[in-house]
Amino acid sequence: MKEGVGTTGLILNEPFLWEKGKKGRTGFSLPNNDVPSSPLVAALTGEGPDFPDLSEVDVVRHYTRLSTWNFGVDSGMYPLGSCTMKYNPKTNERQASLPGLAQAHPLLPTELAQGALKIMSDLQKHLAEITGLPAVTLQPAAGAQGELTGMLLFYAFHMMHRERRTKILIPDTAHGTNPASAALCGFRSIPVASNAQGVLAPDDVAALMDEDTAGIMVTNPNTLGLFEEHIKQISDIVHAKGGLVYADGANMNAVMGMVNMADLGVDILHLNLHKTFSTPHGGGGPGSGPVCVTKKLEPFLPVPRVVNVRNKYELSYDYPDSIGKVHAFYGNFGIQIRAYSYILSMGKQLKTASQLAVLNANYLKESLRGIFHLPYDRPCMHECVFTDKHQQAYKVSTLDIAKRLIDYGFHPPTIYFPLVVQGALMMEPTETESKEDLDRFIEALRQIVQEAEKNPDLLLQAPVKTKVRRLDETMAARKPCLAGYYGSSPNSLGETT
Repeated sequence: MKEGVGTTGLILNEPFLWEKGKKGRTGFSLPNNDVPSSPLVAALTGEGPDFPDLSEVDVVRHYTRLSTWNFGVDSGMYPLGSCTMKYNPKTNERQASLPGLAQAHPLLPTELAQGALKIMSDLQKHLAEITGLPAVTLQPAAGAQGELTGMLLFYAFHMMHRERRTKILIPDTAHGTNPASAALCGFRSIPVASNAQGVLAPDDVAALMDEDTAGIMVTNPNTLGLFEEHIKQISDIVHAKGGLVYADGANMNAVMGMVNMADLGVDILHLNLHKTFSTPHGGGGPGSGPVCVTKKLEPFLPVPRVVNVRNKYELSYDYPDSIGKVHAFYGNFGIQIRAYSYILSMGKQLKTASQLAVLNANYLKESLRGIFHLPYDRPCMHECVFTDKHQQAYKVSTLDIAKRLIDYGFHPPTIYFPLVVQGALMMEPTETESKEDLDRFIEALRQIVQEAEKNPDLLLQAPVKTKVRRLDETMAARKPCLAGYYGSSPNSLGETT
């Protein structure tokens, strides 16, 4: 493969700031003091921190060089399946940084926060229209908290009907955090196996659904990238036994504008604004996990709720059946602004975004079907799943393939998930990648497969072009170093001595 743009980079051996510092250097010059000096009291003096003496250029170059070691969505393709790491339009950042929004204090009285409350109210309406579920709360601050909120709504609904149900059905293709969210609300997870086509079979759900089961948590499209084609029939089965249907919206990027969740029988749906609606994932958050519900579940939504009373927005607590607060403040407002900006800028093109995401994923699937094992050979939605079955003959694993991709300048896809597929390589290109970028990614994988056949040791050592080489992940998990390096400083390969 001819090396293209972004396949290699500068590997700068950057020392610590303490190693760069020289006594007497300074990054600023203060004017001469034009007021009388006054000594500080003894209690306010003492030895300061051991900061190095540095010039401005020392500091700027240090952190600029460190930034080149990182990879982000602005650097290139980020094909993490089940995460939807799509490009974040910079106009969203511009809107979120407007002083009247960025500097708004969460404890402002409502009369001084009318603009912010209107944005929240409008965003709720847009999400209701996109999902088909009429009532929305923006309070959950992450997708997992949205899941927890959904389970609290399950619990409150059944308790209102004087039922203490104890079980939740969770498919093996559901999002990985679903069982934990159910357990936190006192529900016992009952696994439901997918069929040979990678989706739920109505008969399997019917066999497990009873009057002690609160409902089902289903991810649609599921974590195999497949649409649950029997979801309406499954919803009817669950409802017939008095249960509720929770839908994990982690994969909504595949169906915006095309699927009305209420028509499918969904009662509760959480969304990930940091996935579907192009807000940053950076640093593990902040996120936002709005929850959308049907009318029958609206009374149980968290308080306070944004309401419009005589053309004035208020935060109302007047909902006696509410589950209460799930977050100290009203979600992560900055993330909500970014999602609001994205929805307004896209409009009806949200549907086009989903269509392109599905097209790109199927293009990857068809382009790679000959070199990787395809466990479910059928049209996919926004992501496709392969395995390392063909490469095992050369003692090359999914992990080795992922590490070698780094040398070609690509972020690896999600690996070893979903668990229903052994040695999974889960790829989600999103709608923001061009055909040219996809072709470069495909060509890189083809080259890696050839390397696996001809020189497997190369893959076992990968990555070889990065600042930090392959880490001992087992040791890192068992004996984490949370304070710094053991022994001496790392060498140029990121290894310690």
